[in-house]
Amino acid sequence: MSARVVKLTIITDFACANCCVGQHELLNAINYCQDTLHLPLAFEMEHLPFRLLNTSILAEDTPKVDKEDFLLKHIGKERFSKLQAAISKWAEEKGIPISFRGVMSQTTRAHRLCQKAYKIGGQNLQIPLLCAVFKAHMEDAKDIADINVLAELAESTGTMSKEEALAFLQSDELEKEVNTMCDEARSKGITGVPMTIIDGKWAVSGGQSSDVFIQIFKKLAAAGVHNAPSPFSGPVVDTVLVA
Repeated sequence: MSARVVKLTIITDFACANCCVGQHELLNAINYCQDTLHLPLAFEMEHLPFRLLNTSILAEDTPKVDKEDFLLKHIGKERFSKLQAAISKWAEEKGIPISFRGVMSQTTRAHRLCQKAYKIGGQNLQIPLLCAVFKAHMEDAKDIADINVLAELAESTGTMSKEEALAFLQSDELEKEVNTMCDEARSKGITGVPMTIIDGKWAVSGGQSSDVFIQIFKKLAAAGVHNAPSPFSGPVVDTVLVA
């Protein structure tokens, strides 16, 4: 049986805890479908940038603000408490220590670097780098607006040498493109992330569990490779979007 190629476009932001959760869940779903279920699917993934925080609120070189203090101020105590509880519960269940330690950073440079990785090596370079940036920000409490932090991640993931990454980050390469991508996402009505677009047709919003994606991928595999119907039984999967 020919493998159906599933194209996944994931719109995400490194400042978003639910995006980090969603990335873990999506990759777990893909691995399970390929390694355990052996579904006849191949996946092509591309991550596109989004900025939850306007640069007028948080510029790239703004004096660093504690992440918890920033979120308390900008989304309020009640909303932050709910977000913190949900993330802490997921982190404990999965054994992945994501938290709200560290500083809040603007993400333009990290997005530029991930777009550069995609241009150099497609998903094979972009995904490891993207995961490394999420880990640095959400687990290790590192400042991902710091070009030295990003350059080290680029080198450790084999994207490019630290020296090459520093030269890239100190330039304005891909800055205009990232800004345009962020603006285009908002112009299309996207106000929260993660957003996963499947085959350019169906959008799954929010930090969904791997089970949600597994069920979708099962339906895509069952539909085959030609003129497949929608894998959704009703309207597009949707959840409340939280930064």
